[in-house]
Amino acid sequence: MSLSFPNPSRSYDSDRRRIRFWGHDSAMEVPFFLEENAIFILEPRTKNTEAGILEAFDAARERICEVAARTYAPGQHRSFYTLSASQFSPSRPPR
Repeated sequence: MSLSFPNPSRSYDSDRRRIRFWGHDSAMEVPFFLEENAIFILEPRTKNTEAGILEAFDAARERICEVAARTYAPGQHRSFYTLSASQFSPSRPPR
């Protein structure tokens, strides 16, 4: 089974400046972090507040989940995956 994102929950960690969200590979939950600066690449007009960052995440969720699915490596049993701004750079071609 491939990675899916049925749970729309996400949270903002202001100390580490990242958004946490979850994917699922069958019954296994897979945690992801999106670095905050990636949001400003995806949604340049984002308000630099928790609400603004989460709103921008929601607006870009489809693209974020696509990158997360490409980053995920089944069977490696990593504690979490971190998505960085460089993965969303306009000059970076999609894989």
